[in-house]
Amino acid sequence: MTDPSLVGMRVVADGSLRRHGAGTVLMGGSPLRVMRVTENGARLVDRLLAGDAVPDSAAATTLARRLLDGGLVHPIPIAGPFTLADVTVVIPVRGELPPRLVHSVGRVARVIVIDDESPVPIDTPTRTDDGVPITLHRREVRGGPGAARNTGLDAVRTALVAFIDADCEPDPDWLDALLPLFADDRVALVAPRIVPTEPVGPQGVLARFEHHRSALDLGDDAARVRARTRVSYVPSAAIVARTDVLRSLGGFDDELQVGEDVDLVWRLDEADWSVRYQPTARVAHRHRTRPLPWARRRFDYGTSAGPLALRHPGALAPVETSGWSLATWGLVASGHPIGAAGVVGATAAVLSKKLESLDHPSPVAAQLAGLGHLSVGRSFAQALLRPFWPLTVVLAVLVPNRRFRCTLVAAALAPGIIDWVRQRPDLDPLSFLACRVADDVAYGTGVWVGALRAGTLDPLTPELVSWPKPGRYTRWRESRREG
Repeated sequence: MTDPSLVGMRVVADGSLRRHGAGTVLMGGSPLRVMRVTENGARLVDRLLAGDAVPDSAAATTLARRLLDGGLVHPIPIAGPFTLADVTVVIPVRGELPPRLVHSVGRVARVIVIDDESPVPIDTPTRTDDGVPITLHRREVRGGPGAARNTGLDAVRTALVAFIDADCEPDPDWLDALLPLFADDRVALVAPRIVPTEPVGPQGVLARFEHHRSALDLGDDAARVRARTRVSYVPSAAIVARTDVLRSLGGFDDELQVGEDVDLVWRLDEADWSVRYQPTARVAHRHRTRPLPWARRRFDYGTSAGPLALRHPGALAPVETSGWSLATWGLVASGHPIGAAGVVGATAAVLSKKLESLDHPSPVAAQLAGLGHLSVGRSFAQALLRPFWPLTVVLAVLVPNRRFRCTLVAAALAPGIIDWVRQRPDLDPLSFLACRVADDVAYGTGVWVGALRAGTLDPLTPELVSWPKPGRYTRWRESRREG
């Protein structure tokens, strides 16, 4: 059956997309997957990647949906069914509302400001500079960001609702790149890229670090958002969503003081809705740049892991690995690289048998094996200074083997060093690395506290799987009459 909301859509390839076998084998996305299409399907993919629109056929829209859901391609925002008149902006605030924020959201239908029991009550004009009416609602009991947003959601009368925090400043055209994504009927929520506000005067070390590695900035690549993928969440600092869909799910979880945005995104995905990250839309955010508030915020983010693990079992495992990968990196850490290479080769051989329906499975299997082991290695390295940092410290101090200690420390510091080399921030390597370590340790400490409070070890426990998991290698056969 044709999906009319995809007809006429244009797409762009994800940076991970690779094609094999005359285009009939597609590999990429997040998590990494392999998809096989027929020759007709390969020709359709050729046309889509060349800029053609999705044609009006059941086979074409089915293939387009699989590519979109797998993160192998992303929609190009061009046109959609909604305009600014279909958007109500909700601004939750406690403390201070910068006067220019309400005037920067655009010519939307309405602005609703929710004062979450500020010590000094918020005051607003009745209209923005563009003539948009402003409604102010004061909560008598402080409920936190989720409760404040839900209060605003209850008052929305438009098809779409945009939430934007009081410490944000959107670009003038921030909604122009987001609204067209709702042309896809399955898309329930879209989010822009959150970038730091333009600096004024000399910047300290933390301000410069935040400019390059903010917890809110998810990078410059578009993504389908879901748990345990490259972009696993979007911050609610600025999001746009279908009003009726959010209401059907009960809005934000009032009980969560942090992580309520992650929970909402994952509930949408579990309900078979799509969430998209669109970095061409940008919203500036005033980051914390004083050491104690900055570290406390990172710690707070970490504490959300426990409550989220109870609500979404299995979604927060710090590392997902197979016995093959454990053996590979164990041999590397113990100084046996040749043995590790042998395990990688054996993994590729096993995968080749799983992919035997392909015309030339060995190259694809070798690439899958290599990328899979590298991904696990990166995950372990990142976890050493996040949830595993207490164990890392104990091992580095107590294990007598010097080679092991050096390998452990090098692995723990490797992600930060790689980030510095790739980004070349205006910070010297030692300052950048020190901030990165403090960032990871503050967050990891929060993970431990949040997990213990919630009575769960899920955010601290690696998940052992057979690799590749079912569904990572997927096949799709189209009708020979279509495409």
